[in-house]
Amino acid sequence: MAIPESKRIAPPDDDSPPGLPAAPILPPGPKGFPLWQGFRFRGRPTAFIEDCTRRFGDAFTCRFGVGPPTVFFSDPGAIKDILTGDPEVLRGGQATAFFSFFLGENSLLMLDGDRHARERRLLLPPFHGDRMRAYCDVTREITERAVAGWPLGEQFPVYRALEQITLDVILQAVLGLEGPRLPHARDRVVPYTSYTSGLGMVLLINPRLRVDLGRLSPWGRFLRVRRGVDQLLLAEISRRRAEGTAGRNDVLSLLMEARYEDGEGITDEDLRDKMITLLFAGHETTSTALAWAVQRILARPDVLEKIRAEVRAVAGNGPIESQHLARFEYLDAVIKETLRLHPPVHMVARLLRDPTRIGGWMLPAGVVAAASIYATHRRPDCWPEPERFHPEHFIGRRPGPYEFLPFGGGHRYCIGAEFAGRQMKVILATVLDRIELRSASRAPARPAYKMVTVAPADGVPVIAERRSTSG
Repeated sequence: MAIPESKRIAPPDDDSPPGLPAAPILPPGPKGFPLWQGFRFRGRPTAFIEDCTRRFGDAFTCRFGVGPPTVFFSDPGAIKDILTGDPEVLRGGQATAFFSFFLGENSLLMLDGDRHARERRLLLPPFHGDRMRAYCDVTREITERAVAGWPLGEQFPVYRALEQITLDVILQAVLGLEGPRLPHARDRVVPYTSYTSGLGMVLLINPRLRVDLGRLSPWGRFLRVRRGVDQLLLAEISRRRAEGTAGRNDVLSLLMEARYEDGEGITDEDLRDKMITLLFAGHETTSTALAWAVQRILARPDVLEKIRAEVRAVAGNGPIESQHLARFEYLDAVIKETLRLHPPVHMVARLLRDPTRIGGWMLPAGVVAAASIYATHRRPDCWPEPERFHPEHFIGRRPGPYEFLPFGGGHRYCIGAEFAGRQMKVILATVLDRIELRSASRAPARPAYKMVTVAPADGVPVIAERRSTSG
């Protein structure tokens, strides 16, 4: 998806009097009916962005029929402006507020300013330090059990199988659910996740369509499913408060022990919103990245063999342990190259409270400035042969934070990035070492939006067989 030199950033001439800022102006963009642009963007996200990039270059404006105009940028300089700008002016929470019906008003993704900083400080500790080792063991054990139950010799969508693994990891590591409570929780959560894809989410995003007409209406069905998830989470919070959190290292228990600067703890409603955000934002993004990785790896036998050789050289014939992960250099490069070509989240958005200069354009207040992760990751001036799957892009090279940003950046950098990275290494290393997979489709998967992630629409169909050797 090369950007012609003539289409690189071309801000308007500044005819303002000396000492005054340029008059706000929006870059050009597609002229189609806004709702049609929205359906194209949600239905064919990569094709839509590629088409706009070819036609308009580094910066273009889209109108989706819901919310204000969105200005997409792909130049690293503009990306830096978005990620490092004044958070009081560039509001990340307000840019994604239309998902509050799904994640909750108190979700970290919905917050801005001092409230966002305060909640972020509270959430960071559980996802760093020694706790990562325990999460590694949980991930490996869940993956081993899941792979042992995969059907042999018949086609199945590996994306769905990986979703179950990452969901179980989140339910156990974040919520601390084990034993018989795990399948009960899964039965409540899986119907809720079904609303993140297809026409359901398109309908629910529009507030005018949120009308409860009973079980036959989309909003009515959604409310009943959401009520089941709320009951699950609030019951678990209540049970944990009654039993205590001593000796537990799951995220819910750690947050129940945490205190704000004023000594206050977290309310049940706030915990509910935090848990639902970690539950869905965590497992959906990770399973999406893993599915794209499997598709890419199965298309490249040389890459698969290098991964397996590295896993055995590092871990021997034993299980994957936390101390092995830092030595998986090639596997790390494969994961990063997958995240470059298939970032689960395609953009980072900020709503402008004041007129702001980004990438040479003086944008008016009230518009959304979006860092197009997908387009930035495919710039030929940043990445040699940008369309090629080439893990060596990340061997001996550390790209800049505004060229490679699968987890966002700045003060809203994903708090679960380390957790997700370690989880992906454990799952891929375990799956590829334990079982033989081959692709059941020759056609590349079509990217399709779920809630905020872009996943393979066909689920990446594969056929599994037992491996003849473990080394």
